[in-house]
Amino acid sequence: MARFSMSRMPLAAWGVAVVVWLTAPILIVAIMSFTDNESFRFPPSTWSLRWYRNFFEDPSWYQSLVNSVQIALVVMVVATLLGTAAALGLNRMRSRVGPVLQTVLLLPTVVPVLIAGIGMYSLFLRWRLTGTPMGFILAHTVLSMPFVFISVTASLQTFDRRLEQAAAICGASPLATFFQVTLRIIAPGVLTGAVLSFLGSFNETIVSIFLVSPTLRTLPVQMYTSVAKESDPTIAAASTLTTALTAVLFLVALTVRAGRSKTDEA
Repeated sequence: MARFSMSRMPLAAWGVAVVVWLTAPILIVAIMSFTDNESFRFPPSTWSLRWYRNFFEDPSWYQSLVNSVQIALVVMVVATLLGTAAALGLNRMRSRVGPVLQTVLLLPTVVPVLIAGIGMYSLFLRWRLTGTPMGFILAHTVLSMPFVFISVTASLQTFDRRLEQAAAICGASPLATFFQVTLRIIAPGVLTGAVLSFLGSFNETIVSIFLVSPTLRTLPVQMYTSVAKESDPTIAAASTLTTALTAVLFLVALTVRAGRSKTDEA
């Protein structure tokens, strides 16, 4: 046992090094967000919540946060509904068209985001959707729906269709069977996809840059603009809040999936 443990020490050390390498920049930015200095300095000479207050009191920062949250919530609902419906439909399709449709649905994950942004900008400019909430919602839904589709499809791989047949034999209607049997079993996959679609929309930057207007911009675009022009530790506070929100939502999704797995095993 000791020999086996010693043989795994290099791998464990490498894993720790990778984790430190990935998390160190995030931790440094988080620490700098609590500085009272006018510029970035690590470690801070004085500590303060000054830049967090500035984030919520500055209309440009606060409104961009509100815009991102509102758009991401709508995108989460729309992408979850469409992605779940697409996963269910393709899972039960017994046609050669199925793989082709699946490839089309997954294209946003392989097409470079810059190319997608240029294409959406050209199309939305004709439709007069640039700089509008609807334009952001449509663009972010296209980019986020594959996450829902992949997550729900993975849940359907272990779904036993005989449960639906048993419910139908017992007299349940197709609608009741879907909500009481199918949806309850694949709920962790749906929830995970919903969280990923929210985060995908909330953190989207490249496509959003093509769609902004002077009156409507999202938080990632505001952060990009702040870096491109003049930056102060407010962007560190914004980055910390964004990272914290992302981490919390991921933990929620993982907790729900873990709890569901324990329930199924029991």
